Amino acid sequence: MKSKKVLPLFLSLIVLFLFVRCFKGDDGPDIRELIIPPPVVLDLNPVLVEEGKAIFRFDTFGDESFWSGALKLDKAVLGENNGGFGPGVSPNTALTVGLKVDIDALPQEIIDAIAAGNVDLDDPAVTLALLSLDAVVGVKGNFDRDGNLESMGITCALCHSTVDDSFTQGIGKRLDGWPNRDLNVGAIIGITDNAPIAELLEVDVATLNTVLNAWEPGRFPAALLIDGKATKPDGSIVANLIPPAHGLQGLEKATYTGWGDISYWNRFVAVLEMGGQGNFVDPRLNDPVKFPIAVKRGAFNVMVDEDLVGPKLEALREYQLSLLAPEPEAGSFNVKAAIRGKKIFKYKAKCATCHPAPVYSDDKLHSPEDIGIDGFEANRSPTGKYRTPPLRGLFAKSKGGFYHDGRFEDLDAVIDHYNNHFELHLNDRQQRDLKEYLKAL
Repeated sequence: MKSKKVLPLFLSLIVLFLFVRCFKGDDGPDIRELIIPPPVVLDLNPVLVEEGKAIFRFDTFGDESFWSGALKLDKAVLGENNGGFGPGVSPNTALTVGLKVDIDALPQEIIDAIAAGNVDLDDPAVTLALLSLDAVVGVKGNFDRDGNLESMGITCALCHSTVDDSFTQGIGKRLDGWPNRDLNVGAIIGITDNAPIAELLEVDVATLNTVLNAWEPGRFPAALLIDGKATKPDGSIVANLIPPAHGLQGLEKATYTGWGDISYWNRFVAVLEMGGQGNFVDPRLNDPVKFPIAVKRGAFNVMVDEDLVGPKLEALREYQLSLLAPEPEAGSFNVKAAIRGKKIFKYKAKCATCHPAPVYSDDKLHSPEDIGIDGFEANRSPTGKYRTPPLRGLFAKSKGGFYHDGRFEDLDAVIDHYNNHFELHLNDRQQRDLKEYLKAL
């Protein structure tokens, strides 16, 4: 009798041992693979990926004509002591408004000098030195042979990259594709000679600055320069969260409201938002009622002599599609609860109906009523709807809240909203488990 019981017990111990190994990661599968499937990995052209990486990080598409020519950002950065205007922009000021410094672009002697406190980070001249090294993420400075700043522009990385803070806050290794939720776009525009923007929006500079100062870090209302709406019907100033540029594998619609695919939106932003020199055509914007600013500036049909945007879109898209959503760190979620939460996600809460694995988005458009929110932002777009956002790497885009405008402060608020809207009747334990699963994505 004893021998018959030994074998089942022995097998049970083996199963338990393997189970524990899996969770510890000792020669077992990735712990996340027990909870979610691997991400979609596309067969991409490595040459185009590298080209796209350089474009994403350093190409301004000729937008210096806007940022320096019209807004005089270069003069604001220089400051009056260096031939510009105002106090200038020191490294500390730049870091305060959310700009980031790429530690890998700095020579070791400079890194050592900063660490030793031998670099004056309150001196705008140091900012110029950082720009000359291409060390300020998303900002490109152009210098003459004598080292004088001639012009400045911005790149995709300004809004869609950050750093890991491995050296200090705001200084570290690049994290391409991550939304820079520290970037205070309003404050940056506010230091420029922004009269051309005020004129375009048909307001005075003081009014424009009031709006800019009300934008919180990590936010920018892309539709403002199309429809001119700076506030919601209740009078509150609106600015949406900067979205990530990673985790787009398997998706065709690249924005909160699904205006178009990845290359469409890259062209839209490069030409209409960044001020780059490129062609852009979208007859939907030729609507004086819905898009009065677009009609005023002819944004529905922009044609230039030399398109500096279009020829780069394929490589740029290839690089973006190489950027997988980051994985949460081990220990950042409760594994057992996440496994229970997976079942809730799929069945009781039916989240997987719109967020199916492995993309965790159905890439479809949904009416505001479907998801239980107002249609203000949806109605600013040609679609009138909201696109299902992909959920992988939620932790990397949680700063500032969730949804396009950050209306839900945290995952608890998101779950509570859907629990009420869809009458899911999730109890407290189920909601906690679902939250742990979302944290694991």
